[in-house]
Amino acid sequence: MNRLNPSLPSSVSELCQRLREASHEVSPAAHWPAKQIQWCAAEGVFRWFIPERLGGWGWDEQQLLAGYLALSRSCLTTTFILTQWNAACRRILDCENEELQHRLLPPMASGELFATVGISHLSTSRQHLARPVLTAVPEAEGRWRLDGYSPWVTGGVAADIIVTGASLDDGRQLLCALPTTRPGVQAHPGQTLVALTASCTDRVELQQVVIDAGEVLAGPTANVMQGKQGGGSGGLQTSTLAIGLALAAVDFIGQQAEQRRDLQPIFDKLHSDATQLRQVLETLTAGRSTTLNASELRQQANLLVLRATQAALSAAKGAGFVATHPAGRWAREALFFLVWSCPQPVVAANLCELAQLN
Repeated sequence: MNRLNPSLPSSVSELCQRLREASHEVSPAAHWPAKQIQWCAAEGVFRWFIPERLGGWGWDEQQLLAGYLALSRSCLTTTFILTQWNAACRRILDCENEELQHRLLPPMASGELFATVGISHLSTSRQHLARPVLTAVPEAEGRWRLDGYSPWVTGGVAADIIVTGASLDDGRQLLCALPTTRPGVQAHPGQTLVALTASCTDRVELQQVVIDAGEVLAGPTANVMQGKQGGGSGGLQTSTLAIGLALAAVDFIGQQAEQRRDLQPIFDKLHSDATQLRQVLETLTAGRSTTLNASELRQQANLLVLRATQAALSAAKGAGFVATHPAGRWAREALFFLVWSCPQPVVAANLCELAQLN
């Protein structure tokens, strides 16, 4: 078993060590971390999320939480990519098309087939535009013709399947499992981001792309995204990654405190705060109420990861400002949580906190 978390197999600890040691390799450029993804597949990470009947191990939410925390503590880029794979996986699991499930999920479980998701334009991104960025027009025999683009797709250049969505003229929406080999699909190579550039997150363009009726996951219906969630228990997934990254920074401060006594109270406070938020996260994941709701947890997790990573950078001194030092990377990665999948109430609360308006 894993000595850091008895609920995880020892192989997860070994995987995390490998990811931690190689994490500097995935930071600077838009080079897809194929090696890290292969390691995850070899250790069965993709099987965590898929039921046994479809080739997976069917881990429960508490096991998945422990796994996500361990992975994000080791390599945030790899773990973020995994969350997008999982979002696609859940949408496929939630659909009523059993034939599609049996065709896609077993090879996804083994790592033979890689999937990702591009549905932000149906919920937050580009919602202010008058015309939908990705449209669907009905064709004969239940087919649909898609035209436009999906603005934020992680790993589109490496994906075999992209779970995406489009809007009809009457305002209804549909979700589909789009093969990237389909004529008219063009994935861009990845934008240069402040952090996580190696996730190859970029737009995917669709020019007159035809999908079959059997590739539709949901819809057409109004507000297709208001069905079952594809991002984990109660929208807690992003908070989990933030807490995992904060724990990595706190670990570093603890190591430094062994030689520098002045850092001990810094470590003690941040460790206590991280432990409290982790306990709240575990309680919410179990479906029980606690001192914070999911939105409040996200706000506090955002603040914690900023504090912890900047404290680690300060503790590292000048060495931490070198691009290859983990403390500098963590500080950049923490900024990710201010913008990614961040509900407006959380944005507003974080802005007030940063401006000291509270």
